[in-house]
Amino acid sequence: MKGLLIPLLLLVTPITQAGAYRWVDENGQTHFGDRPPANAVADEVRLETAPPNLDAAASERKQRVSEFLEQSEKERAAREKNQAGQEARAAKLKAHCEALEARLKHLKSVSGIYRLNKEGERVFVNDEENERIRKEFRARVQSECEV
Repeated sequence: MKGLLIPLLLLVTPITQAGAYRWVDENGQTHFGDRPPANAVADEVRLETAPPNLDAAASERKQRVSEFLEQSEKERAAREKNQAGQEARAAKLKAHCEALEARLKHLKSVSGIYRLNKEGERVFVNDEENERIRKEFRARVQSECEV
């Protein structure tokens, strides 16, 4: 098939480039042809090809395809934006949880918890309060970080 196509294209090319000629005969009649006559003077005529005329159905299909592509692009951009937002929230939550877990680890390592009074002095809490604070903080870490 490919071997037949190349010679065919070589034949079509000269035909499409062939000129058109106009001449007037001895009776005053104007003639047109693809070869100049041997017995008359001919002028070469340039033929302009008209642009292809799209029918209404083709125009409508083209418009629908354009609208579909535009809508698809908007949906893709919205999905990417949504995914980027989810990734940002996940990264923020991870950093928050890492900070909470570091504080929980610190609470486990210290022997006593204190509060600052109005003067800014440390006031250590008793053992029951100490245990209650640790328990509440563990519950907070579990609820916020779903550990």
